[in-house]
Amino acid sequence: MKLSLLLFFVASFGISCTLSGNNLSDSKPIKHDLFTQLLAKHVNSDGMVNYKGVIADSLLLNRYLAILEGAHPNEKNWSKDERLAYWINAYNAFTLRLIIRNYPVKSIKELGGSIYRVNTAWDIKFINIEEQKYHLNNLENTIIRKEFTEPRIHFALVCAAKSCPKLRNEAYTAEKLNAQLEDQAIHFFNSKLRNDISADNPKVSKLMDWYGGDFKVAAPTITDYINKYSKVKIREGAKLGYMDYDWTLNEQ
Repeated sequence: MKLSLLLFFVASFGISCTLSGNNLSDSKPIKHDLFTQLLAKHVNSDGMVNYKGVIADSLLLNRYLAILEGAHPNEKNWSKDERLAYWINAYNAFTLRLIIRNYPVKSIKELGGSIYRVNTAWDIKFINIEEQKYHLNNLENTIIRKEFTEPRIHFALVCAAKSCPKLRNEAYTAEKLNAQLEDQAIHFFNSKLRNDISADNPKVSKLMDWYGGDFKVAAPTITDYINKYSKVKIREGAKLGYMDYDWTLNEQ
């Protein structure tokens, strides 16, 4: 019994390490130029995607994904910004792979079941990085949200839906990461597609409800956080309403 328990805890610890940091990897930081090439060709200024173009350019996407798959970030060789840029790009690039493998689809939600954290599109283990298997929920919740206290990632991770933040038409890089995340936040809160902000009757994205705790780390209230980026300021005490989330594919 004691041996069984010991093996269970060792296995559990191993799984935890696998999904969080993989400091056993000896990889070096990678370049994201190939992803920028792909995004610049097939994503417009509001983040809408030409998926037929991505399919035609799938060799370029696959070359970039192969680089991601061979280099798991680690704390020994990678800076914090290098790791975060990697994981944001990985989430977005593997989401593109998921869509084009199943194209045409009207929504990413068609690709799985309805039980979140069990059988949705975000629970499909199709991502292989240095022989470790992941799904999109692992990347977002087990790695990015757990390891990085950075609420602006919610304006950078794109799940292929119209109400998601825009897919940036360049890759994230460590050198430009802060400026890129700031730009994403500004665009997100001033986009009528994603928010309808007024002083007295604001309607904001459901992201602000789903991930409310993440934003309260960076500001006293959700309203305070929104007012950092919105050109239209919400009056103190105004009640936030939430827009319906449009899961239609973010296709040009």
